[in-house]
Amino acid sequence: MNNARDINWSVFRFSELDTRLFHDVVRLRVDIFVVEQNCPYPELDGLDPDALHIIGRTTDGNVFAYARILPPKEGGVPHIGRVVVALSERGKRTGDRLMEVALTALEKHYGSRRSALAAQAHLQKFYAGHGFTSCGEEYMWDGIPHVDMVLDPS
Repeated sequence: MNNARDINWSVFRFSELDTRLFHDVVRLRVDIFVVEQNCPYPELDGLDPDALHIIGRTTDGNVFAYARILPPKEGGVPHIGRVVVALSERGKRTGDRLMEVALTALEKHYGSRRSALAAQAHLQKFYAGHGFTSCGEEYMWDGIPHVDMVLDPS
């Protein structure tokens, strides 16, 4: 499936998501973060209405990749989170493409790629490949080791 012509990448504000698309996004997030990773946590955290939603879909509309960008808190930077790729798409560089689309969305909506994220510790190398650097010690979040990372391309 996964060649450039088979992938539709979109960036939406919450108000632009229809109920079916939001359902499919939440289903992917729950399938990976809650079920696959066996990590019960409050997936619907109230932050989606203020986020930008980066969505990768097949030409027939199936959601297989997703990330969200939260607006900066006062004095802060935008935060990339909920980065997820369906199991069937892993190992095909889909995550790299997802991050490129997210970083381009940051430039368009916030004027810079400058951002932060809380990476699952085993994914530090992946995010480092996109310019992020660790900025703290490893910590546990919902039972999974994480590390804070930042991207400051200036």
